[in-house]
Amino acid sequence: MSINQSGWRPEMNAGERSDGATFTGNRALMLDEALIFEIGSLDTTGVDFAEAPKAASRIGGLARNKDIGLPGLSEPEAVRHYTRLSRQNYAIDLGLFPLGSCTMKHNPRLNERMARLPGFADVHPLQPVDTVQGAFEVIHQLAHWLTTLTGMHSVAMSPKAGAHGELCGVLAIRAALDAKGEQARKVLLVPESAHGTNPATAAFAGFTVEDIPATEAGRVDLEALKARLGPDVAGVMITNPNTCGLFEPDMKAISDAVHAAGGYVYCDGANFNAIVGRVRPGDLGIDAMHINLHKTFSTPHGGGGPGSGPVVLSAALAPYAPLPFVEKQGDRFELIEEETAGEHHASTFGRMVSFHGQMGMFTRALTYILSHGADGLKQVSEDSVLNANYVLRALENVLDAPFAKSGPCMHEAIFSDKGLPEGFSTLDIAKGLIDEGFHPMTVYFPLVVHGAMLVEPTETESKAALDQFIGAFRSVAERAKAGDAALKSAPHFAPRRRLDETQAARKPVLVWREPGQAEAAE
Repeated sequence: MSINQSGWRPEMNAGERSDGATFTGNRALMLDEALIFEIGSLDTTGVDFAEAPKAASRIGGLARNKDIGLPGLSEPEAVRHYTRLSRQNYAIDLGLFPLGSCTMKHNPRLNERMARLPGFADVHPLQPVDTVQGAFEVIHQLAHWLTTLTGMHSVAMSPKAGAHGELCGVLAIRAALDAKGEQARKVLLVPESAHGTNPATAAFAGFTVEDIPATEAGRVDLEALKARLGPDVAGVMITNPNTCGLFEPDMKAISDAVHAAGGYVYCDGANFNAIVGRVRPGDLGIDAMHINLHKTFSTPHGGGGPGSGPVVLSAALAPYAPLPFVEKQGDRFELIEEETAGEHHASTFGRMVSFHGQMGMFTRALTYILSHGADGLKQVSEDSVLNANYVLRALENVLDAPFAKSGPCMHEAIFSDKGLPEGFSTLDIAKGLIDEGFHPMTVYFPLVVHGAMLVEPTETESKAALDQFIGAFRSVAERAKAGDAALKSAPHFAPRRRLDETQAARKPVLVWREPGQAEAAE
């Protein structure tokens, strides 16, 4: 590969040159950025203050007695630092975000405008009930839509995200079993095709987890499930559509078998985007299902939040729903908490959060639902499935698609590393996609597929956008199959070259130290 006048090659990081000198690390107008501690120094400040007059302390022993340890930057330095970092992020506003099982769709700006209205954006959980009637009405209307779309009896709105919603559903199951005196049911069955959070949630709630195998077609092995049911089984945690991107056609039979054996059915609803308006989970015999508002109903997603995971419940589990929740009483709304639960809600398993839930998420989700309407939500699911199948069929002749013969996929297409030459892997294709300008797809998940590559295009991508992504994906796959050694060191055009991901995961450097201190610590 040629070297430019600065002595830089694409695979180099900042500070490297072929002649041993240093260079800036900038790549055209994409400027390399140092750590904020390396830009400023700990003994300076970006703002000058007059010395404060002496006054008695009002915070007692809580006063800081040593330097805070943050660098001092001027305003231009601070603004430029964070702006440069932001330009190194990939975002849904830049292009297609193909992460499987994440539903990274476009977020309509109308949702944001509604969430920022006074009375929603500035609502406080400690306000008197009389001052938040409008907010309660939003929560109540959203709850109505969620139960209507799912065909379920009621909904717990307070869980803050998907895994939190899973825990809510599992705790409701445990409360129902305790109420019936069936504490011996300690096993939750989790199919191989379920989300990875499902077994973690079950174990956290005190259950023993047992796997149920998948068939070659990527669905739950119904006979294996039936064979394991017994008096020690509390229920099943199933993801539908599952993580292989497939709908479970035996879902009703699974529910019937579990109910006949005295258990309950929890459904992971993270993939509800693929079936909303088309299938009502309540009709399939499901007892509890969380809904990721930040996936299905288009709210900013990722980076640790915000999230919201309401849980719809069957009539059998509704009495055990957590507090608090909004209830309409006459012409006003009340927040039902411990003090007002009374005998009517005496079976609740308790409280999961300090306050009710995530108001911004509720407002965005209801805005999304009302702007689409029932027919629009149905089209959302149909378009997401259409786009995923378009990706699947466009790439199945260059990449192994293990479930291509299992019928149409749902919201996501899955490929494997089968057929790649010796020495090439899924990771090489993922890193190669970065050089093509795309965030990589989900890799190495689900575990039932070797070297999995999971792509979820969502319904908000046009055919033109899909064709561009498919072209890039195909190009990288063909380079791998041709043995292009350059892929082994990709990405070449990202701000940093390929990391040692094993060391990054096992020995992450989470605290900055001055170079001298770092060497001493090592």
